[in-house]
Amino acid sequence: MSVFTVYLIIIILGVILCLIRMLKGPGAPDRVVAVDTAATVTTALLVLLGFLFKRYVYLDVSLVYALLTFIGTVAIARYLERGI
Repeated sequence: MSVFTVYLIIIILGVILCLIRMLKGPGAPDRVVAVDTAATVTTALLVLLGFLFKRYVYLDVSLVYALLTFIGTVAIARYLERGI
């Protein structure tokens, strides 16, 4: 079992745990944090896949994905804060 396989298993387990928290979260802020964490873990997965397949375009995609999820999380947090 290679190191990449172990990392892949850990990352997939992290995404599954985040999805469980997203579905069972007691409130909207908890669910937003779970989605943000899942997006961060998915970004790590894209970086790992980029190194594994030696396709460095995945690194660019992961950077854009991380930026978009950050902007989305900030927008949702402002919405929840104001209650608009």
